[in-house]
Amino acid sequence: MEAEGLDWLLVPLHQLVSWGAAAAMVFGGVVPYVPQYRDIRRTQNADGFSTYVCLVLLVANILRILFWFGRRFESPLLWQSAIMILTMLLMLKLCTEVRVANELNARRRSFAAADSKDEEVKVAPRRSFLVLLLHCYFIEM
Repeated sequence: MEAEGLDWLLVPLHQLVSWGAAAAMVFGGVVPYVPQYRDIRRTQNADGFSTYVCLVLLVANILRILFWFGRRFESPLLWQSAIMILTMLLMLKLCTEVRVANELNARRRSFAAADSKDEEVKVAPRRSFLVLLLHCYFIEM
């Protein structure tokens, strides 16, 4: 009698735990990248982040989705793969933008430093290898 009386509590509790576990599986792989994304965006420095990690995770999750078409598995794992692919694409986008902006800033600084130097210092014109070879050949003769 007591077990039947607690069914009204145990069934929804079981369902709630099941949904919580599924949500933890789906979003658990993304959670470590949230602070990293925020840190890269805040500091505008992506030097410590490896894009090879993104490549490996993209390939692994794409293969998992392709495997799903051949042999079905639990849908939370499928959703996890889709969300992880989206996360890795966002991380790659951010890292690419930050690194390109940093390279442009470095080039602007180097050009500004070159402009501030004496104007009398001139760089020798670039010559092709063939011109240098002919020049050396005729000097040796």
